[in-house]
Amino acid sequence: MGTGYVTIRERQFLGPDGEPMLLKGMGLGNWLLAEGYMFGFKRASSPRLINELICQLVGEHAAADFWSAFFRRYITLEDVAFLRNAGLNHIRVPFNYRLFVSPNPSGALEGPGYGLLDALVAWCREVGLYIVLDMHGAPGGQKGDNIDDSHGYPFLYEDEASQDLTIRLWQALAGRYAHEPIVLGYDLLNEPIATYFDTERLNPLLEPLYRRIVAAIREVDPNHIVFLGGAQWNTNFAVFGEPFDERAAYTFHRYWEPVSPQLIAPYLEFSRRHNVPLYMGESGENTYAWITDFRTLLESEGIGWAFWTYKRLDTDRCIASIRRPEGWDALADFAEHPRCTYQEIREQRLPRDVAAEMLDSFLENVAFGACRINGGYLKALGLP
Repeated sequence: MGTGYVTIRERQFLGPDGEPMLLKGMGLGNWLLAEGYMFGFKRASSPRLINELICQLVGEHAAADFWSAFFRRYITLEDVAFLRNAGLNHIRVPFNYRLFVSPNPSGALEGPGYGLLDALVAWCREVGLYIVLDMHGAPGGQKGDNIDDSHGYPFLYEDEASQDLTIRLWQALAGRYAHEPIVLGYDLLNEPIATYFDTERLNPLLEPLYRRIVAAIREVDPNHIVFLGGAQWNTNFAVFGEPFDERAAYTFHRYWEPVSPQLIAPYLEFSRRHNVPLYMGESGENTYAWITDFRTLLESEGIGWAFWTYKRLDTDRCIASIRRPEGWDALADFAEHPRCTYQEIREQRLPRDVAAEMLDSFLENVAFGACRINGGYLKALGLP
């Protein structure tokens, strides 16, 4: 008998009807946590650094207007309807905690992120597409690299205030969507603890934090799945002990490695030993042949997946490719120049009106109808 929610039983995900369900999804990268490479930038790699770049080009108020339009246009009902019609059954939505927390010292749980997620939930409910909420950038930084919009170190594990804020935010989101069946579950921390740091000291701190987050979620939400990612970019399951929640699934990521059974063997062993389900939450940025091979391997073992990423600038390594605005290379060139002093900014920056026109063109080009759909990527995912 179904529960009304996507749930788990032993090593399987179950749909609301109680029948086994193979997760097939796509990550909505760059929308609620921008990444520089998706704009064609290298130095300006994180949301803070991209915003700084745009402020240097057009000023703070125009930058704020840019982001407001970006959030409205990058993902819309058209996008989620297309993904559902393509044959996917869920999306994974990376988000930056900064969109949900006041920047002032109060740390109040307020910001534009709630309205953006509410709109997405409504669209997904309309088309029948499930959602995994993914904290891609946690307070203090769970990873210590550009992908979490941190200050270059995973301070989350050593800063009690950051941990408390992470727990409060997850509890608030879980309370908000506790009775929303279209929400599939909560991916608690994306790719925690990069390899650059003292992993022997930091790794043992990860699962205790997961336990605290899950305990807070269960105070308000007994229904939804929690996804626990391994350390070192979601690759290392040695950090986990015995499962501690009956609705916990374990998620791994793999990129740019030869596809063979050995690639997923450690995760299958963990799944079989503990009788828990697996979710391949991120992979891609590769050739269509590689994606086909990896997806086929996952499906042969009954492992659900979400590939990366749905939409980015001028590439065939996504589903929807954004057309490069005319002159964009000059803007990207400014992004690559040293901008550590005001003199460097003055000497390299583009005229304000030229930069503003390029940014406006970019905003026009991110709309679904303006993008090029890469049929080869869909085919690699096994979609019609």
